[in-house]
Amino acid sequence: MKDIVVIGAGKIGGAIALMLAETGDYKVVVTDRSPEQLAKIDRHAAISTAAVDITDRAALVDVLSGKFAVLSAAPFHLTGLVAEAALEAGVHYLDLTEDVATTKKVEELAQNAKTAFIPQCGLAPGFISIVANDLAKRFDSLDSVRMRVGALPQYPSNALNYNLTWSTDGLINEYIEPCEAIVEGKLVTVPAMEEREEFSLDGVTYEAFNTSGGLGTLAKTLSGRVRTMNYRTIRYPGHQAIIKALLNDLNLKNRRDVLKDLFENALPATMQDVVVVFVTVCGWRDGRYMQETYANKVYAGIVAGKKMSAIQITTAAGITTVLDLLANGKLPAKGFVCQEEIDLADFLANRFGQVYSLEKIRMREAG
Repeated sequence: MKDIVVIGAGKIGGAIALMLAETGDYKVVVTDRSPEQLAKIDRHAAISTAAVDITDRAALVDVLSGKFAVLSAAPFHLTGLVAEAALEAGVHYLDLTEDVATTKKVEELAQNAKTAFIPQCGLAPGFISIVANDLAKRFDSLDSVRMRVGALPQYPSNALNYNLTWSTDGLINEYIEPCEAIVEGKLVTVPAMEEREEFSLDGVTYEAFNTSGGLGTLAKTLSGRVRTMNYRTIRYPGHQAIIKALLNDLNLKNRRDVLKDLFENALPATMQDVVVVFVTVCGWRDGRYMQETYANKVYAGIVAGKKMSAIQITTAAGITTVLDLLANGKLPAKGFVCQEEIDLADFLANRFGQVYSLEKIRMREAG
């Protein structure tokens, strides 16, 4: 059994711990500064808990020492502290961050690391980067890469057509921070919440708009090889207009604490959600201009014997799959590792990654 530390005892951290523990191949310590949060973690023979404040560097390093890897499900603004402690303790490091600045910090730390540093192991960035790169490799030359992801309620019932499904801090960060994109072959920064578009999938109409962090390191990897590349978050129509009014007209983009309070006390959470993944790549193959698209929907369901939301399943499966591939020698064991270095076939064949498998999803729906 490999010893793993999971930082953060929220819904995602708890899902990661249970999925790993259920395999019988991992022994997991879940840490959080809140004893109340730790008390909510599922009881399992392979799961233990420890109250640790991330800002206490010595205590964190002590918990990490001698372990195989640390998986950070902490808020984005604290993840860098976990990476620093991982470097000092000499353990493999994986995280779920979508924050651009945090990822750059992790890349810098990895230059001196004797272990693997693998950021952005969730859904977006994460799985979507693996899919987009797999599609891109099928072309002789690229024209455009368009990546769209959304975690949505199955049954929207308010003006925002939205329920909270994951980290409120992460959601707000995506809605406010600048976004990377490739426009006419150049890596540029574009504003969040702009460039709205509509599309339909399976008879349902969605809107999508710029949000921060979703491109991950793929923008840098494909820079100079693609004319247009962007990432946009999927919502039901009408959501963007209201959020822009809150952020800009009411100036809540500069009052994140107020916006967080509004979201958490006015928008109910839901376990009845769906994750939509939609990636389209255009380019030339054998002299012809071609398009390939990956479209997938993952719903809430039973994983590791427990009912989990779609965002729990997809996010936790992302980081647990990468950990499994690392443990099995299918990823570099040293230095900075990008998501696009992961083979899509290896990911989907993995015991955790199978939750994304279109064939498996159809079998679950049929059953």
